[in-house]
Amino acid sequence: MAGPGHRGRMAMAKPQNAKKTVKRILSYMDGYGLQLALVIVGIIISAAAGIAGTYFLKPLINIYIVPFIGHENPDFSGFIGMLTLMGGIYLAGALSSYIYGRLMVDIATGTLYKIRTDLFTHMERLPIRHFDTHTHGELMSHYTNDTDALREMMSQGIPQLISSGISVAGVFIMMLVLSPLLTLLVVAMLIIMLLVIANIGKRTSTYFKRQQETIGKVNGYVEEMIEGQRVVKVFSREEKVIEGFDEKNEELCRAATSANTFANILMPIMGNLSYLLYAVTAVSGAVLTIMGRMDLGTIASFLQYTRTFSHPITQMSQLFNSVLNALAGAERIFRLIDEEPESDEGDVTLVNVECNEQSGEITESDCRTGQWAW
Repeated sequence: MAGPGHRGRMAMAKPQNAKKTVKRILSYMDGYGLQLALVIVGIIISAAAGIAGTYFLKPLINIYIVPFIGHENPDFSGFIGMLTLMGGIYLAGALSSYIYGRLMVDIATGTLYKIRTDLFTHMERLPIRHFDTHTHGELMSHYTNDTDALREMMSQGIPQLISSGISVAGVFIMMLVLSPLLTLLVVAMLIIMLLVIANIGKRTSTYFKRQQETIGKVNGYVEEMIEGQRVVKVFSREEKVIEGFDEKNEELCRAATSANTFANILMPIMGNLSYLLYAVTAVSGAVLTIMGRMDLGTIASFLQYTRTFSHPITQMSQLFNSVLNALAGAERIFRLIDEEPESDEGDVTLVNVECNEQSGEITESDCRTGQWAW
């Protein structure tokens, strides 16, 4: 039974030791050093292409568009050359995004192959008491919910998180170059955004952790009841089984409702704050332009940067929750791998025996007796 949701709506939990978990995941990526280096280079090129392309709005407007106003036969050769250069930059960025995305898919699937192999191999060596104390659904969730969250983190979450971080840093530097005064407005709004993210994230962490736990309970309960359906029918336990499911399902519903209520309001709040930032920046830039302290090309580029600046922050806030969820799932996987295996205390040999009915004495026999001992 799969857990509800993917990507932004996955059940999220907080890892207990994120640093240790990340190191262990990286140990499974041994052999992918070259691919990871190419991924980093591709992410940098992709992010830099977006930043550089936006800056080209300033020379396009100041050097070509504004001077062309009122001219009957302007020379478009330089304008076309500038557009061609912009197109080449964006094309390089798109190609880099495709390459690092494809490489991350290979890295993620190869890494998960190693993790699943270790997980299943170790599970076969666990003592019977482990399977008696853990439901089948809970064990299966390691191969479904946890590995799926880990796959999405490695193939999409981490690359997008790094790309967003580079974009935010690069855009902030370019805004400082264009207008330090307007950048102060952006910094003020950034502080408000971070406070909102921290407040909502703090409220959701408890509910997301509870949701992750209740998903495992519901999966395990359904798995057990389906396998024991004949026993349920024979002893007329249908009503009790339904009551048990309703109780666990209600617990999951409450946890998921509380968690996703806060998670789903994050994007609208961040979107409205970014629109507010855009409007305040546009008004302030217009005032500075009227005063002669800023040109049209600069304000156009800066306004585009404000949109580019707020979007990665919003994306990072969502990706951060997704990464935490994946790390929590990875901890569950590694916790199972670290379980103490059943110790082998030697071999036993079954032999034919003869049993004295009066004394109860058992002696080994070279003939087939139909009775065995070890």
